[in-house]
Parts: sequence; C-alpha cells; structure tokens
Amino acid sequence: MAYTSDNDKLFLSKLDDGVYLCNKRQQPYFFPFLTEREQAIAKTYLDSICFKQYMFFGGYDAAERKLLGLFFDEDKPFPIAALDFAFRKSDTLTHRDFLGALMSLGIERETVGDILVEDGRCVVFVNSEISDYIISQIYKVGNVGVKVSVSNTDNLPKGRGFEEKEYTVPSLRLDAVISAVTGLSREKSKRIIQMGNVTLNHFESQNPSKQAEVKDVLTIRGKGKYVINGVLGETKKHRIRISIIHYR
Repeated sequence: MAYTSDNDKLFLSKLDDGVYLCNKRQQPYFFPFLTEREQAIAKTYLDSICFKQYMFFGGYDAAERKLLGLFFDEDKPFPIAALDFAFRKSDTLTHRDFLGALMSLGIERETVGDILVEDGRCVVFVNSEISDYIISQIYKVGNVGVKVSVSNTDNLPKGRGFEEKEYTVPSLRLDAVISAVTGLSREKSKRIIQMGNVTLNHFESQNPSKQAEVKDVLTIRGKGKYVINGVLGETKKHRIRISIIHYR
C-alpha cells in the first residue's frame, strides 16, 4: 500500500517511533484515538513489519474511533474513560454540540473518541487523563445545562444509529453497489469513484470494476457510510440480492 500524503507519512513515522519506544522501554505504548482510516493504515503497516503485539479499543465493542495499544509482553488497560452527560429530554443536543463544548476547553480532537447521543443523555469516550478536567469544567453544552459524571457503559446510547436495507445488483462491482445504494446511474457512480469520492475499507478506490466483498466498508462523500452485510442469494433473473447497513 502506497502512502503519498504528508499526513500519512507523518503517521507512519509516529508508528515507527511507537514501536521503537515500546521495545526499548519494554512497556505498553498507547496512541491517541484514531480514525477508521488511521486504524486501517496502522494495521497494514504493523503487519508488514511483523509487529503483532497490538490492539485497538475505543471503550466499547462497536467503537469507531479507537486507541492503538502496542504491547511488549502483556496487555494492560487502555487509558479510556467514559463520561455521562445528563440533560433535560426536552432539550435538543447533537454530536456537534458536545464536540464543540469539548474543543472550547482547548482539548485536542485526538483525545476524544466516540460521542453517543440520545434524548437526555450523551456518553463521550475520552483519554482518561482529561476526564477529571472535563467533569470540573463543563456545566453547559451550548445553552443547555448538563451534569457530567463517570458513565456506566453497560447501557450505552445508540448514537447515530443505522438502518439495514436490501438491494439487487447485477454484480458486486464497486460501481454497481454504489449505484444501488445511492440511486445514481452506473455512469454517475463510475464518475464519483474515479473522482476519488469513494473509499473502500477506508482507502480511496478509483477502480469502478473493483469487486466488493461481504463486510467491506464503503464511504461515499456526501452520502455516508455503508457496510455490505451479506449476500442473500440470486433472483430468477440472476441478479444478486445483498444486505447493506447504512450508518446515519
């Protein structure tokens, strides 16, 4: 896999530094919360250099943003805290509102993981080093009063949620799948792929004829994130029935 952007090269350099320090100190080394793309890059690179003692964790099983832990001999707890923001159910607050409140404290984005919002409650995963600071500093999000405490993660908000739909496609070519989930023509689907507006498993894919597979993650700029959940069979006209999860 070729990494051409300056950000990718800098990230690879940080991975090298992390592996070196983990081995030299013989202690775990933790990276901050990574995007799904960064996680994919890290996994590919660490596997390529035969460094196997690593793990991703974001505070709960289905997390999108995750810390990367490098381990010398044994796993240790990830430095993650879950904070519970309670507010009146009649007030409307969004993911953006909570992120903005945290950024206004001078907190860096990489210290904040997933933000799960429901009526009257939000759970935010953060680096444990800043949890006490957040609890002591935030009393309002926007104009809404909130009470912040350490969260019980047994019953998490559903967050942005998702919906599962079925489609029929002539094949699992990338342009065919994109056409189905967006409602665009095959020609327009090819065009947005070739323009670099589609990522496959978090890497840009400009090949419309690329064959997609079950569990592949597709992100379409301006349309959202989709996961190919399964192949359900064929129709009488030999079209393929697929299940797609669309994350809202």
